[in-house]
Amino acid sequence: MRTEGQIEVEGKQLKVSNLDKVLYPKAGFTKAAVIDYFIRIAPVLLPHIKNRALTLKRYPNGVDGPFFYEKRCPPHRPAWVKTAAIWSASNEANIDFCLANDVPTLVWAANLADLELHTSLAGSRTPLKPHFVVFDLDPGPPATIVECCRVGLWLRDAFAAMGLECYPKTSGSKGLQLYLPLHTATTFVKTKAFAHTIAQRIEREHPDLVLSRMAKNLRAGKVFVDWSQNDDHKTTVCVYSLRAKERPTVSTPLRWEEVEHCWKKKDPALLVFESEAVLARVKKFGDLFAPVLEEKQKLPVLSD
Repeated sequence: MRTEGQIEVEGKQLKVSNLDKVLYPKAGFTKAAVIDYFIRIAPVLLPHIKNRALTLKRYPNGVDGPFFYEKRCPPHRPAWVKTAAIWSASNEANIDFCLANDVPTLVWAANLADLELHTSLAGSRTPLKPHFVVFDLDPGPPATIVECCRVGLWLRDAFAAMGLECYPKTSGSKGLQLYLPLHTATTFVKTKAFAHTIAQRIEREHPDLVLSRMAKNLRAGKVFVDWSQNDDHKTTVCVYSLRAKERPTVSTPLRWEEVEHCWKKKDPALLVFESEAVLARVKKFGDLFAPVLEEKQKLPVLSD
């Protein structure tokens, strides 16, 4: 790949620059490598990001430099980059969000050093109707993803008792995320209340390890079950997205057997996956997160 110039991706022409810039210094991972990863992962990534409002998280000088979020799709975008006008209560106006619906758009975003892909839990056509409930399990040191696995298994079992399936993925950072697919009529008010109630229940049952309150001074050694992401104005890192850590780790879908194994072995390294490992996993397992896109489940009505 050239250092800069015009390239053609699926019939679209786009300008790229600084392809040899190292964005992950400790790994020697360049912008060209970021673009290459997104192109190769696109077959499984695109279904999860298509027609969802995308918030760019850009690292123009790499992961060790400053970053910024960009909700409004940059005005200098190519004409073929699709957008969706979505109402923003805080701005009291519509915001034109980018839609990463194809490989050329992924490459364009990667060229802007958009390392992380953060998307809405709802589709752009119905932005107030979430497709999933998400639980973000965030460990407070010295707790790690190992303790998140323990909490994730409790949550899995709680949902199973309700006749529901949920699906785990790493955050690509230090925690674990569970997706409960719905694809049935609901609202963010209902999903957020449901998530909050579940988090409180798990905290009551396991107070030594679980926290549902947002007070950071209480998080040491515990797993915060973040229910607050279930909101129309918030986003969650998309499955298969890179993360801006020391190395190019990825938010990676998991099998429950892997979650159980990590908890049993007490080894957080078992659930750290970089870009090449994720590509190999997709070749071996396919898209482990595919059911999240299709499975229809009704949100239960909880008594507390």
